[in-house]
Amino acid sequence: MKSLTLECESAGERLDRFISQSCEELTRSAAAGLIEDGSVTVCGELRAKNYKLKAGDIVEISIPEPKELDAVPQDIPIEIVYEDECLLVVNKPKGMVVHPAAGNPDGTLVNALMFHCRGRLSSINGVIRPGIVHRIDKNTSGLLIVAKTDDAHIFLAEQIKEHSFTREYEAVCEGRFREPSGTIDAPIGRSRYDRKKMCVTEHNSRHAVTHYETVKELGNYSHMRFRLETGRTHQIRVHCAYMGHPVYGDDVYGKAVRGVEGQCLHAKKIGFIHPESKQYLEFDSELPEYFVKVLRRLGDEI
Repeated sequence: MKSLTLECESAGERLDRFISQSCEELTRSAAAGLIEDGSVTVCGELRAKNYKLKAGDIVEISIPEPKELDAVPQDIPIEIVYEDECLLVVNKPKGMVVHPAAGNPDGTLVNALMFHCRGRLSSINGVIRPGIVHRIDKNTSGLLIVAKTDDAHIFLAEQIKEHSFTREYEAVCEGRFREPSGTIDAPIGRSRYDRKKMCVTEHNSRHAVTHYETVKELGNYSHMRFRLETGRTHQIRVHCAYMGHPVYGDDVYGKAVRGVEGQCLHAKKIGFIHPESKQYLEFDSELPEYFVKVLRRLGDEI
């Protein structure tokens, strides 16, 4: 049983939302589940998930031992960039789902990790997402970090929370940005009109910041580099669409492109302080073949 203690600094925050915002390794639904199971107390008392916290409230969270995972280990080839006793860095291909979900019960990165790691994955993020510290979308390729131990998971998640975790992406976007570099600071929340989509909104939203720079202009398109300060669901895709420059091939926030499956977005660089050595490690990946093909289609002589 793992325990976490948090202190609320401002009044009025819902208990489940406060937990999910304070612990990025826990989704809001996971936080609500812990509250309903009686694994969360506020100043020693059980409260409902919609309880409004007061400044100074102490929230204690007991994370139970993981349940048996329904997903099975599968011998699926994965590209491992780095691995040691407490973590590994994986270069996920475009089209691979990170963890099992409705419609994707197997064939996921988690299934592959369960086979490769022989069960040595952190339990912090629940039985469906063992070891997963942060995610990237199915049709986004690139680097992500996986924790083997709970201590490593907590240490890495804290870096994400404190914005000291380097996550750099490259993308092809429609149009040309007015400024060659800049910052998009716009809150992101779930759309009230389509619950499967996120959007820039002030309603039930979370602070979101994306830094960008133009790598190369390609006619009516742009090869862009993005650095995440925060890590919200679909953040780069939503912010690009909000700026009027959706990611090329994004059939959710932009438009589909014949011959291109999903958005042209790659998690190229990742950097973090190692949980044990306390040394900063950084990994960079080559642009994948599908990305290079799009650049060439648009006239880049890469």
